[in-house]
Amino acid sequence: MITSMRMSTVEFEQVVEEALNRLPERFAQMLQNIAVVIEDEPTEEDLEVLDDEGGDEEEHDEGSELLGLYRGTPLTERSYGMPLLPDKVAIFRGPILRIARNRREAVREIRDTVIHELGHYFGLGDNDMIY
Repeated sequence: MITSMRMSTVEFEQVVEEALNRLPERFAQMLQNIAVVIEDEPTEEDLEVLDDEGGDEEEHDEGSELLGLYRGTPLTERSYGMPLLPDKVAIFRGPILRIARNRREAVREIRDTVIHELGHYFGLGDNDMIY
């Protein structure tokens, strides 16, 4: 039986907000036209897109959890002649709370996931990031 660590939705949102507020100023200033949202679980479409793109095998093995997802066009691939819809970083509450054994681990996973997904916004691949 899988048990999840307990953290209220409000507390989870506060931890995500804190992670965003702790970004180095030079990176925070570069965040434009992007929304960071909290979703309970990834959709089947999220999992299919991830499978289609490949990704880091170590991160996405059978039975592993998808903690977050960047949906958008990285800065390094943008053409500035066309307006784009806002990019989105989704942080998945259920998977993070399932893998965390305590509040400290949940806070670390939230922070690492926010930073990792924003790395994709800046054009970094999974292998380029330390998380």
